[in-house]
Amino acid sequence: MTCSRPIGEAKPSAHPLRVLLLGATGTIGRATLRALIRRGHEVVCFVRPGAAVDLGLLGSNQGTQHRATVRFGYVTQTGSLASEGMREERFDALVSCMASRTGAPKDAWTVDYQAHVNALMAAQTAQVKHFVLLSAICVQQPALAFQQAKLAFEKRLIESGLPYSIIRPTAFFKSLSGQVERVRRGRPFLVFGDGRLTACKPISDDDLADYLADCLEDENRRNQILPIGGPGPAITPREQGETLFALLDRTPRFREVPVALLDALIGVLSVPGRVVPALADKVELARIGRYYATHSMLVLNPQTGRYDAAATPSTGTETLFDFYARLVNGAPMPERGDHAVF
Repeated sequence: MTCSRPIGEAKPSAHPLRVLLLGATGTIGRATLRALIRRGHEVVCFVRPGAAVDLGLLGSNQGTQHRATVRFGYVTQTGSLASEGMREERFDALVSCMASRTGAPKDAWTVDYQAHVNALMAAQTAQVKHFVLLSAICVQQPALAFQQAKLAFEKRLIESGLPYSIIRPTAFFKSLSGQVERVRRGRPFLVFGDGRLTACKPISDDDLADYLADCLEDENRRNQILPIGGPGPAITPREQGETLFALLDRTPRFREVPVALLDALIGVLSVPGRVVPALADKVELARIGRYYATHSMLVLNPQTGRYDAAATPSTGTETLFDFYARLVNGAPMPERGDHAVF
């Protein structure tokens, strides 16, 4: 079993870079910061004022610590990143782990698209040499606002002429951990359909962070769209539940939720959602839930139109079941995002 890597374990880079990091206060962003620091890069984290910042790791805007500095501003405001983040200084690369919190249309187009356009413009003006973007594998079949916003920026980045690496990870451990406490309390594991409708190759925060950091020095990952999953075979929700019950030494119990239930919810809320913004956001969240309930987080084979586990690259050492074992043994539950279905 593996766990979070201690600072200093990775081999330092032979050519340390100066990196601007966006999204540093999120779980993937924090892991990416650690990965960049382990490689000896100098990192400036640009975060919004009032964001929760671990100053013990990041340092502060008055000084530096562990070769990382925090600067504050709003990447959603044109010019803020250049004036308050870059400050006319040299940066070799910009790494973005930034993403909308809810996936609702307004949030998605503000953050997943426009904030990244602002970052791209600032990077071009500052003559940054490489833009590393954390995207998502689900944009392969876009049906939701946040997927369309991510794809629109991917296109903008590719057409900009700035060297890029676009990383499309599969499922995150934190998004698949919501039922650990539920099962621990003796309740059944919830699945859509029979629990075998979808599969994924989950990737840990640290393994994904290492992959992102290594893009800075791997020429083969430049000007590429890079799908990536964690180690081991693809697993279904039912297999996730079976392993969780085994780790708790309990007989598996499942409750099968019909996908039609989400369809009904979407149908009921859609009409009033046209005039009530709060209901419109709930409709979008239900659509997000339905998408994840019916689409595998794997590479889509363009010839067959089917998701292909064998075609989905893997990296890293930590499996989802390693992670489940740590949670069962008392490790703290991760902070979960707004996209969690269960």
